[in-house]
Amino acid sequence: MSRRFTVTSLPPAAPAAAAADPESRRHSVADPRRLPREDVKGDGNPKESSPFINSTDTEKGKEYDGKNMALFEEEMDTSPMVSSLLSGLANYTNLPQGSREHEEAENNEGGKKKPVQAPRMGTFMGVYLPCLQNIFGVILFLRLTWVVGIAGIMESFCMVFICCSCFFSAAGGSYYMISRSLGPEFGGAVGLCFYLGTTFAGAMYILGTIEILLAYLFPAMAIFKAEDASGEAAAMLNNMRVYGTCVLTCMATVVFVGVKYVNKFALVFLGCVILSILAIYAGVIKSAFDPPNFPICLLGNRTLSRHGFDVCAKLAWEGNETVTTQLWGLFCSSRFLNATCDEYFTRNNVTEIQGIPGAASGLIKENLWSSYLTKGVIVERRGMPSVGLTDGTPVDMDHPYVFSDMTSYFTLLVGIYFPSVTGIMAGSNRSGDLRDAQKSIPTGTILAIATTSAVYISSVVLFGACIEGVVLRDKFGEAVNGNLVVGTLAWPSPWVIVIGSFFSTCGAGLQSLTGAPRLLQAISRDGIVPFLQVFGHGKANGEPTWALLLTACICEIGILIASLDEVAPILSMFFLMCYMFVNLACAVQTLLRTPNWRPRFRYYHWTLSFLGMSLCLALMFICSWYYALVAMLIAGLIYKYIEYRGAEKEWGDGIRGLSLSAARYALLRLEEGPPHTKNWRPQLLVLVRVDQDQNVVHPQLLSLTSQLKAGKGLTIVGSVLEGTFLDNHPQAQRAEESIRRLMEAEKVKGFCQVVISSNLRDGVSHLIQSGGLGGLQHNTVLVGWPRNWRQKEDHQTWRNFIELVRETTAGHLALLVTKNVSMFPGNPERFSEGSIDVWWIVHDGGMLMLLPFLLRHHKVWRKCKMRIFTVAQMDDNSIQMKKDLTTFLYHLRITAEVEVVEMHESDISAYTYEKTLVMEQRSQILKQMHLTKNEREREIQSITDESRGSIRRKNPANTRLRLNVPEETAGDGEEKPEEEVQLIHDQNAPSCPSSSPSPGEEPEGEGETDPEKVHLTWTKDKSAAEKNKGPSPVSSEGIKDFFSMKPYGNQSNVRRMHTAVRLNEVIVNKSRDAKLVLLNMPGPPRNRNGDENYMEFLEVLTEQLDRVMLVRGGGREVITIYS
Repeated sequence: MSRRFTVTSLPPAAPAAAAADPESRRHSVADPRRLPREDVKGDGNPKESSPFINSTDTEKGKEYDGKNMALFEEEMDTSPMVSSLLSGLANYTNLPQGSREHEEAENNEGGKKKPVQAPRMGTFMGVYLPCLQNIFGVILFLRLTWVVGIAGIMESFCMVFICCSCFFSAAGGSYYMISRSLGPEFGGAVGLCFYLGTTFAGAMYILGTIEILLAYLFPAMAIFKAEDASGEAAAMLNNMRVYGTCVLTCMATVVFVGVKYVNKFALVFLGCVILSILAIYAGVIKSAFDPPNFPICLLGNRTLSRHGFDVCAKLAWEGNETVTTQLWGLFCSSRFLNATCDEYFTRNNVTEIQGIPGAASGLIKENLWSSYLTKGVIVERRGMPSVGLTDGTPVDMDHPYVFSDMTSYFTLLVGIYFPSVTGIMAGSNRSGDLRDAQKSIPTGTILAIATTSAVYISSVVLFGACIEGVVLRDKFGEAVNGNLVVGTLAWPSPWVIVIGSFFSTCGAGLQSLTGAPRLLQAISRDGIVPFLQVFGHGKANGEPTWALLLTACICEIGILIASLDEVAPILSMFFLMCYMFVNLACAVQTLLRTPNWRPRFRYYHWTLSFLGMSLCLALMFICSWYYALVAMLIAGLIYKYIEYRGAEKEWGDGIRGLSLSAARYALLRLEEGPPHTKNWRPQLLVLVRVDQDQNVVHPQLLSLTSQLKAGKGLTIVGSVLEGTFLDNHPQAQRAEESIRRLMEAEKVKGFCQVVISSNLRDGVSHLIQSGGLGGLQHNTVLVGWPRNWRQKEDHQTWRNFIELVRETTAGHLALLVTKNVSMFPGNPERFSEGSIDVWWIVHDGGMLMLLPFLLRHHKVWRKCKMRIFTVAQMDDNSIQMKKDLTTFLYHLRITAEVEVVEMHESDISAYTYEKTLVMEQRSQILKQMHLTKNEREREIQSITDESRGSIRRKNPANTRLRLNVPEETAGDGEEKPEEEVQLIHDQNAPSCPSSSPSPGEEPEGEGETDPEKVHLTWTKDKSAAEKNKGPSPVSSEGIKDFFSMKPYGNQSNVRRMHTAVRLNEVIVNKSRDAKLVLLNMPGPPRNRNGDENYMEFLEVLTEQLDRVMLVRGGGREVITIYS
């Protein structure tokens, strides 16, 4: 588990208590490697000239006792020089491996209406019977016999079992359940798919109604007539389009007038369904001892259609004369015996068999296996003798054979059959009318599923046992005088089935046109799909008028397809998708153990839901893989639309719980260990400052974050407000909202955290320590350079910054400091050319290599080339360093120009001494800002006395030093290019610094010798030009006096200032025109007495550069040559 400690400042009495508690002290002791050298060494003699803390090799210490790298000398133990690193990396032997509300209330209009209490129904009338009516329908009466004849009893049994198992596992709610369990995106997408499935189901039922009407009830009503047998299919489709449109209009009108009329006729339609099923079972029982008489005529083994002839024979006897029959005339050129006849007709005999042999005939063995057909082939009886044609002459389509109208295969039959099991949602959709929905829905639905499954499975076996195979494969009953095939088995008359199925399909169509608009209205009123909101309105009584109109238009599309066999797979896709997500919703809620998931139905296990989900997904692709892809594409588009444009809904869905569980699992996995070097990337904690209006002061920091992260990894944007939590909580919320808006505008994907603390120092410390969660924590801190740090009256800004640097070092975090952040490019900007210059001075784990590589992935920096500079000292082999660095970059697969800059030993310039003197005097004076007036004057006197001691030998006059530092304007952070120091003898000097003259002013009395007043002004330019110019107006003794003047402190400040000045000169010379300069950031001094000088070192190091990023590694390797 994750163990984290947050360090806070202790009250004055706390140190004693902490000392008394060894356990607390154990957690607060710093790493000995991070302690000052005096504490580690313990001899009281700090070796500031050596970069090695514990080194006893004086020779090695003297080797690095140079002035050029003094700024980084305290880190040489943990961050070696590049020169020493590259020599070891030449062969890569040392390279490390690296709720708001639960539900929204009803609209105000609905709340004002007078509620109408509808009669409450029980399980039988409210769930069981409606499910039966919707499940038993067009497929049972029109297609099940054909499915059994084509697939055989065995495969049909498997098909029915799979489909029944699929919808048996989906006994639950539809849109409401999915949307509240899987979220509005899934709910809206699947809900609309369910709506489309219900709408196309209405089209399928209407097409079934028209097929029964034109094929079995009133064939003469056909408007389009076929001239020959080959045109009958096209004429039938056109008739179905015309009559289907008329029936759809009538049904939509009935639904529009009032759904109460549909409910009144529902029992009548349900009675027809039950009566028809009972008639089928009665016919099966009767066929066992008294089969019905439905003879079938066969020519050879080919089934003949009964249209066009009456006697199943070639010749007939009339008296003593042999005459030809009507069948002869259909196959021969004339009615005479010497006529030319079809070759197959001549070679084969005509036989007549019973189409319904009965349950006791043993026919079940013949119908056990499948007989798949291709389009246009003749339905043949297996086991019958037949003399085939020798020359392969094609069959004449005008002959009275029974032809297959489509190519059949198992997956097609699954798609056609599945709509017969799509009525299980009828009870769930009526939950508002039930007396006890929680009890009635599962009980009634499961009973209905059990009943219908038993009926379907038994029907498969009984149809195969009672009906001849060629009759089963005859889809439209042409071989049995155009009767409905299942009607031939019924008792007492086939008309029972024909009339019952007609009213059954009519009722199912009305139910679909009633339920689909209400489903669309529910989705529209939820407001998750903006462009559908208009369909949420309706009549004054709540009837969905506009939704009904859209439903009728979509249903017309199915009518225009005009083929029941083509429409069935379409609605199968949508229903299967709905059932799949119902199972997924149940499984997710169960696995997550959601507190609000408390179903009363206990006989359930989540594995059943996953099994049902898998079955649904498999059936989608079994039925039709291209329809499945189209359905998924439609659902995906709706999902993305709702995600980006839909209204925000907080329904406590299971997806949030799933995300939480996945996040928890991932966080626990991250706790197993730190990431490998190959997977390391900067996980940023961006520290920003907000103004009084809670707006981010420097939005360019977030632009840089976006360019650096490119949407990957962790980003935490943090800010600190001063005050107490109780008083400033509203301001913190506004600040968070402002930061989030800016993050969204800058396309920064991450988190926002605003901390309220009594002071900024503690608040930043808490952010650094407690940001992130578990293994998902930041490893890099990005912060801006403190502007105008010299002008702060309380001088706390630069102190906070230095403590921030120390804390990131102690926490092994990388630190990125951007200077002149206002000049950094925004995301819309593009650099067409330029370079990113990396100054690699000490090895920091590879951060300097990795950052430009990441930046150049962004469009802003993509066209900038990368240049790497490293510094060679007098003892280094610069040629070998360049070769090693080039090889190193090649193995890192980083393209960059390499240059080694040589920095030889040089004398410390007067400018360096002057900058050091100014720095030290400023530091000492700032320390005394809180002293009394007398104490302040005495302290300043002691400072000036020590500084004056270096020139007292040449000027014995009683001089006094006064320091004048030019103040920067408070409005911007730009520094004046020159700083002036004046040595003025003035007995009445004020006790605190005053403003200095402008850089353009020339000092008075230059070149004059005044025993009471020495006034020397030095700038960097003057210092550089001193070597080349002739005799100065100032006397040579005065210059020697100035050079002999030493800062009152130790020589480390002089050497560090010398390093900063020399490095700055080299960097400015090489990288003045670079778009970005990255260089190592030296650490603050371990002796806190030098904190005041640290900021001055960094200022000198980075002056005259536009965009600078100071980089400080976190103490681990972040880049590797291994893939």
